[in-house]
Amino acid sequence: MKNIVLFASGSGTNVENIIEYFKDIDVKNNFFVFTNNPDAFVIERAKKLDVPYFVFNKQGLKDGAVLHKIMEINPDLIVLAGFLLMFPASIIEKHPNKVINIHPALLPKYGGKGMYGMRVHEAVVANKESETGITIHYVNEKYDEGAIIFQAKTNIEPDFSPQDVANAIHKLEYEYFPKVISDLLT
Repeated sequence: MKNIVLFASGSGTNVENIIEYFKDIDVKNNFFVFTNNPDAFVIERAKKLDVPYFVFNKQGLKDGAVLHKIMEINPDLIVLAGFLLMFPASIIEKHPNKVINIHPALLPKYGGKGMYGMRVHEAVVANKESETGITIHYVNEKYDEGAIIFQAKTNIEPDFSPQDVANAIHKLEYEYFPKVISDLLT
């Protein structure tokens, strides 16, 4: 049995998908949801799935409260699934090669501070890209610059809107993110 900490700042669709994936394959794991947003819908998803959750603020990241809580859990993997804050070096150092993130583009394109969610999809459409995708990577001390673990691509039709791109990206996330996590845990 593995301990998996899932960080999210928003609705938590990837968090729910990951937890449901592991239920469906009968692999028992302990999940824990961490969020920096007390109004995030991921909290409702955690409650519905009967998963413990922990709400913190930016100060909790800086002063070690989040690190302390993580150390109590002793995670096998820390997964950033729509987490928007810079992840602290102190946590990364204590958990080398155990912190991963998913990014809604093919890094190194469209990465870095402020590049998340619809902002990425709008930039992809504005630049008339013919393809985009997802990148799952290890987290380091810089936004979206950790070693790449996995990428998956999707074509972009000329008439795609940013929402169309978002829909295509979500399909890739839901299909591949849980599988990559499972592979990393074996």
